[in-house]
Amino acid sequence: MEKRQIPGLSMQISPISLGCMSLPAKPKESQAILERAIAAGINLLDTADLYQQGLNEELVGAAIRTQRDRLTIATKVGNQWRPDGNGWDWNPRKDYILKAVEDSLKRLNTDYIDLYQLHGGTLEDPLEEVFEAFESLKTQGKIRAYGISSIRPNVIRKVLQIANPATIMMQYSPLDRRPEEEVFPLLSKSQTRVLVRGALAKGLLIDKPASSYLDYSPTEVDAVGQMIKDTGYSPEGILIKFGLSQEAVGSLVIGASSTEQIEKITKGYREAQQIPEELITDLMAKFPINHYQQHR
Repeated sequence: MEKRQIPGLSMQISPISLGCMSLPAKPKESQAILERAIAAGINLLDTADLYQQGLNEELVGAAIRTQRDRLTIATKVGNQWRPDGNGWDWNPRKDYILKAVEDSLKRLNTDYIDLYQLHGGTLEDPLEEVFEAFESLKTQGKIRAYGISSIRPNVIRKVLQIANPATIMMQYSPLDRRPEEEVFPLLSKSQTRVLVRGALAKGLLIDKPASSYLDYSPTEVDAVGQMIKDTGYSPEGILIKFGLSQEAVGSLVIGASSTEQIEKITKGYREAQQIPEELITDLMAKFPINHYQQHR
């Protein structure tokens, strides 16, 4: 798999990344998935301290021990589990971030995190404080780069006024083209690149029965899926080509809960290399366009 340079990251990353949230809790199963992904050329693994109450980071940490220097490890902070484990609260304060990173480093069994991301964000958050924490951690060598995970244009604009994050994670697919209106044009002029989540639209455009998605009815979702099938290419190939067609996009973060899904994803990526750009342009003219109604 080819690699691409993200200006804010020290290592070139694969255009397909593995979203680890879907990893099974059983270590042997999760390790098999991670090993298959790495063997296929995927070198960015995205997790979060929130997932499985930290177990997800432990699963990733156990699998990367012998090949840490070949991989880019991304994790997230900001959702603090309550002491009784019954849910979590949003906490973007500097003192919490500086504590939480130590716990993530231990669970990941590593001395540094390649990409540390704020797991959300609102205009009410102390963003200057957040980035003070991140810059401090960079200086200490505990993280190498930082980013945020947010779909909110108003938050993204504010963030770019304060800092230069390496990445911003957000949804993007034929069923969620909201970033095209403002966020992608804005980021394409910067060094910040997008990590796309939701590129496969929860499988609704692949093999799952059509259901409502955002403001789209099941009938409208089915119509988009049919347009994709009519191309003669696999849905995975079309969706991957679609997601990577944007200049601002650095990588598609796609989850997998089995080795079979890894095979489908990597096969779809290979097929995407053969799909003409003109076909994606034609599809984009036919796919519905939606816009953010809030947080503009």
